[in-house]
Amino acid sequence: MELPVLKIDGSESGKKVVLDEKVFGIEPNDHAIYLDVVQYLANQRQGTAKTKDRSEIAHSTKKLGRQKGGGGARHGSLKANIFVGGGRVFGPKPRLYRTKLNKKQKALARFSALSYKAQENAIVFVEPFAMDAPKTKEFLNIIKAVKAGDRKVLFVLPENSTNIYLSSRNLPEVNVITVNELNTYAIMNANSMVIMDGVQDVLSERANR
Repeated sequence: MELPVLKIDGSESGKKVVLDEKVFGIEPNDHAIYLDVVQYLANQRQGTAKTKDRSEIAHSTKKLGRQKGGGGARHGSLKANIFVGGGRVFGPKPRLYRTKLNKKQKALARFSALSYKAQENAIVFVEPFAMDAPKTKEFLNIIKAVKAGDRKVLFVLPENSTNIYLSSRNLPEVNVITVNELNTYAIMNANSMVIMDGVQDVLSERANR
């Protein structure tokens, strides 16, 4: 599969990119994508939610009333969960939600997601460019010029560019990441991808190791 490399004004540069079949042309594995997305989202969780049980509540331990003859239920402490200000039963405790996934399965998931985007014709290649200063309007014009769409655009760079990242930071529908940060969730969450020329070489190198 060949795709043209566009200039930032939307015109063709004359260069074409041949997509590696091992990266953009495999049979997508939906289960691998599912496992990788679940792992990614689980790893974002802090796991710091915490409530106090009755042993941690600061209340008097004096018995509220006599055991029998009071006309109501027996109670031994205001720390019981049925009282306002009492402890919570089976409340959350700090825990780790992190899970592990082997490298080959993660790679399969990532290449499956890229193959889906290639099948949907949702990938645009642009020639390398730099920005002298953070300019959100200028960056937005580039996105519009290459016709990447106006909903959830994933912009992939071969290496970090502070000015490009800062230019996109105020655009909620645009996510700028480097090829080293590329993950299955980001790919599947995007409606279209803009890939800077050179990224495909890094992905092909990883696929052919």
